[in-house]
Amino acid sequence: MSCCDEKTALVPDTDVSRRSMLKGAALVTSLIPVVGGKRAKADDAKKVKLAFCGQLLCVVPYEVTRAGGHFLKHGIDMELVYTRGGSAAMNALVGGAVDYAGSALDVAIQAYSKGAEIRRFAVTGHLPLFALVTAPKTADTIKTVKDLEGKTVGVSALGNADHALLLYLLKEAKADVAKVQFATLGVNLLEALRQGQVDAGLVQEPALTILIRDKARILVNAMDKNDAKKYLGGNYEFMGVSVRAKEIEQRKPEMIALAKGLADGLVALQKMSASEIIGALPPILTTGMDTKELGEIIVKHRASLYPTSAKIDLEASKRVENTLTVGGLLKTQINLTGLFDTSIVPS
Repeated sequence: MSCCDEKTALVPDTDVSRRSMLKGAALVTSLIPVVGGKRAKADDAKKVKLAFCGQLLCVVPYEVTRAGGHFLKHGIDMELVYTRGGSAAMNALVGGAVDYAGSALDVAIQAYSKGAEIRRFAVTGHLPLFALVTAPKTADTIKTVKDLEGKTVGVSALGNADHALLLYLLKEAKADVAKVQFATLGVNLLEALRQGQVDAGLVQEPALTILIRDKARILVNAMDKNDAKKYLGGNYEFMGVSVRAKEIEQRKPEMIALAKGLADGLVALQKMSASEIIGALPPILTTGMDTKELGEIIVKHRASLYPTSAKIDLEASKRVENTLTVGGLLKTQINLTGLFDTSIVPS
């Protein structure tokens, strides 16, 4: 299970133009902080690889932290490895290909439940990156989650985080899940909804903004803190960083430095202008998009989506476990206490 479908996730091509690289290098140089009277240098830092899901809103805190020099400030020369979904990132971690994995919590829970010896120690997102919306053509007839009975709802893939969230919402609304047909469409549900090929679907941004403009109806916006409180009970741990459990002792100083860098990046993210945020993202992620609107969307959602601390919220984590259990995607009862290491980012 993953926050995005692993066959269709948007992953930057490694063949980036020299011009783009020079532009990115200039941006990083302008943002890297001065430490002790001189700029932090990658040559003086520990080289680290972190694989993570390449979905746009998942990416933002990590690229802002790297572009702003916040990893370097704490002695980390960070290489961000884009993967086609959080499960692929977790597999890279478990298989020893990278040092750390950034994924949605549901991915970490599923891996841990199957015996993966991992520990999650820092968080970069505390709401799901999805909204449940109708197609513009069905906005007048589908007004509640229960109204999805007898309808076709688009999800990225069965077993993914959006599917798990939908199952939970349906059961909480006392809807008969057997009467709902699921259409697996990858992460790009926008055109299927606009053309009325499905009645409703779980979308991210900027698809949500476009659909609202087309008069679609929002049934549940999990990216909004008020809807998250109403339908999920509050914050809901999403993106975060995991490490191999057997390496914690030797990596502890590095983990603390990494978490401090992320924390600095998360704080900076809340203060950046829309254009500064877009400037921190790899051009391949924003090519063909209305970058002005995209920047405004991120600014609009950032206070709800991204925490200002990398500290794990165990109560919010429990809500994710509950969603997976209620949705029937977590088959066995497990004790998740061992999944979390809360010593790296203290209270």
